Formats: sequence, structure tokens, C-alpha cells
Amino acid sequence: MSRTVLTPDGIHPAPGFSHVTIAPPGTTVYIAGQMAIAPDFSVVGGDDLGQQTAAAMRNVKLAMDAAGLTWDDVVRRTIYTTAPTEFGVITAAIEEVQGSDRHPSQTIVGISGLAIAGALIEIEVTGVVPA
Repeated sequence: MSRTVLTPDGIHPAPGFSHVTIAPPGTTVYIAGQMAIAPDFSVVGGDDLGQQTAAAMRNVKLAMDAAGLTWDDVVRRTIYTTAPTEFGVITAAIEEVQGSDRHPSQTIVGISGLAIAGALIEIEVTGVVPA
């Protein structure tokens, strides 16, 4: 059983995210923020936000695989980025990597910088492995 997503009446449409996500019973898994960082700590994607977002999402997927999560098990996503108004670019890259336009509840936070010089985005997720 995967998550259920809702858009309550009276709230604006949710482009690239869902307002409400209901998790099934199970084990909660917290994936630390992932950036577009290769194993040698080099930044993947240069100064291209779309490429960095896709690379960060691929790192998220590696962590999810280790925990036994699928994209449908993700109930919350938080994005920290130096370009928060570029949510269209971010959403397109996320959808490309996850292979769908089904999004969990999400927050995008604008920041002045990240722990790795040149990194533009960090993505963390919370998921539930069904019972």
C-alpha cells in the first residue's frame, strides 16, 4: 500500500508537490539531504540547476534503495536551494529521475549557500516502508 495524496478544497493547485500526504502504517525512514555530489566530492552538473537537481535525486534514490523505499513510499520532501523561484526547473528534473509526476508533500527553502562550494540544491526525503 502506498501513500495517499490530497489537494483540499480551497487551497491553490500544487504544481510539483502535494499539499497533504497520508502515510500507510509501517516503518518511517529519514533520508539525509543529498546534493549533486560524486563519490570524490566533486559537484555534478556545474552551475546547471536542472542537472544538479537530477544528480541529487539520483543520490536520494541510492539511499532509498538501501532502505527499501520506492518513490511511492516517499511522504515528505524538503528542498534547500539557492534558486527557490526556479521550481519549474527543479520539478522537471525531479519528474525525469522519479519517472512520474506523483509528488509527496514538499517545501522549498531558499538559502544563501550549502556545505559544498558550488552546490545549488540539497534534497531530503522521509518515507514509510509499508508494514
